[in-house]
Amino acid sequence: MENAFGQPQNVVVFGGSSDIARAITKKLCAARAHTVILAGRSQALLDAAALEAQEYGATTTATVLFDAEEPQHAARTVSDAFEKVGDQIDLVIIAVGLLGDQKAYEEDADASARMMTVNVTWPVAALAEIRRRLVAQGRGRILVMSSAAAIRVRPNAYLYGGAKAGLDRLCGGLAQSLEGTGVKLQLLRPAVVRTKMTVGAAEPPFTTGPNEVAENVMRGLASNDPVIWSPPLLRYVFFLLRHLPTALWLKVANR
Repeated sequence: MENAFGQPQNVVVFGGSSDIARAITKKLCAARAHTVILAGRSQALLDAAALEAQEYGATTTATVLFDAEEPQHAARTVSDAFEKVGDQIDLVIIAVGLLGDQKAYEEDADASARMMTVNVTWPVAALAEIRRRLVAQGRGRILVMSSAAAIRVRPNAYLYGGAKAGLDRLCGGLAQSLEGTGVKLQLLRPAVVRTKMTVGAAEPPFTTGPNEVAENVMRGLASNDPVIWSPPLLRYVFFLLRHLPTALWLKVANR
């Protein structure tokens, strides 16, 4: 159960070994989350993330291995993670994603399909089971990592942006479907974040680090805003960008 200050105490993180997820987990543990279940594809990275969680205050940690290219097993992964908590879940985070290489993937059918599977299909399959379980317990929160790239898809990154746009729109409807159930879904829309996935890439305006994203997430969880932007200024930037004429948008997007 959340503590008297509304802070989540039992947390499940899918994609828990990613740089952003680890930064968020540390902030949650410092704010008194005591049970953390981390799910991902690398046992070594999950073990490191679990150790960090303990160092920041978690008293119980466990890990679950899964492959986001296998959405047919998503429900079982969710079930395994929930059962390791052994209590009601306060917060579920989905931080699963694949940035990929647009130029390498755009003419490769298998690679393009993999982008969709990891960024959309697996999260959607997991959300079905998460929704069922949280609605049954009558409470809980879900945080889904989308991207600012979902708001208006750039031609030079349409695979990633398009995948995130699909997830983003679905979660908007899912959030509305949860009204009255005691369960709430929030979207996280970060700009480019300095992580191991973006090493060597150019840094566009509004690029931040994992810790900055985590700080914005903590503020967003406390405010219950349906969308958490990181940095917050992006809310206003994309209000303008989404309405630019196409010709002008293409000049901005291709920079």
